[in-house]
Amino acid sequence: MEVTQLDPAAEREQRFEDAIRKTAPGTPLRTALDMILAGHLGALICVGDTENVLAAGDDGFKLDVSFTANRLFELCKMDGAVVIDRDLTKILRANYHLNPDPSLPTAETGTRHRTAARMSLLTRATVISVSSRRSVVNVYVDGKGYELKSASDLLTTVNQLTVAMQNTRNQLDRSLLRLTSLELDNCVTLGDITSVFYLFEVLQSAGSELDSCIAQLGREGKIAQMQREEYLAGTDEAYTLMIRDYAADSSEETARAIRRRLHDTVNTQLRSAKFVAKLLGYTDDRGEDSIMTPLGLRTLSRVPVVRDGMADKIVDEYGSLQEVLEAVDDDPSRLGEIGVKNPGVLANSLHRMWDKGE
Repeated sequence: MEVTQLDPAAEREQRFEDAIRKTAPGTPLRTALDMILAGHLGALICVGDTENVLAAGDDGFKLDVSFTANRLFELCKMDGAVVIDRDLTKILRANYHLNPDPSLPTAETGTRHRTAARMSLLTRATVISVSSRRSVVNVYVDGKGYELKSASDLLTTVNQLTVAMQNTRNQLDRSLLRLTSLELDNCVTLGDITSVFYLFEVLQSAGSELDSCIAQLGREGKIAQMQREEYLAGTDEAYTLMIRDYAADSSEETARAIRRRLHDTVNTQLRSAKFVAKLLGYTDDRGEDSIMTPLGLRTLSRVPVVRDGMADKIVDEYGSLQEVLEAVDDDPSRLGEIGVKNPGVLANSLHRMWDKGE
């Protein structure tokens, strides 16, 4: 059977996520770490890649005993490192003296943290360093370390992020309703779409931060995960469709590329209409008040009778939302010729959006 090889970045990210899961609140390893902190102890713990870890040290006590939180806590009362297998089932060594290559680069200052960082570079192990003086826990993967936050600190951050997401989502929903009205009136400006893109990015960025906190919370992050999904519901598709509506090239591939660039853009540029125009592929000198003509993909997709892929067919046939509106006024039955079922329902829906309902 062929084994799929991950690229180095994906493999590193997978190991990082594994380290987060293993040290999340409620796990046996996290219980032990909390006990070590409460006992004002220092510790150096290597999890996984045990063959290479053991090759980088000597001395210590060979144990090969079952892993428990209490046992790990007691063993950390001794100097040296504790070596545990990848699946956290066996403690293999205690009081183990590690000797990683001192030439391996690290920005850490304390002896224990430097050793942990270098061991994570030398091996594929997850290496944990507990500072008794500062009462902090650092986890290292591939030389990169992050500080474990307490469950209470994580929950405080989660609460702040969920409030921010709720407020941003409410503001985004109002802005999208306004944008739909402007699109139907054919008076959307570059400034209008720039402000909506900014709200999409604020919401997406907050969602990414919240996702990181949820991963660190483990089982305690279930409610926060449900809130995150609620606040982001439907925004991914709406964001992509809106980019396609206004980009010089409306292909999905281009829209994904523009989204990546928007996500990597600093806040000041995200608020710049001229910068957004360039990202959308326009080379002329457009300002905030420049009129933008939407294709109508996002607005059409909101109509129930427009099935998946049908919005693209309608736009391909008519060219823009305004031309679709004119066609609806002239002869709604023409929409049926390109596969729209119940074209009258589509016409009525667009009229209601445009405040022209009966």
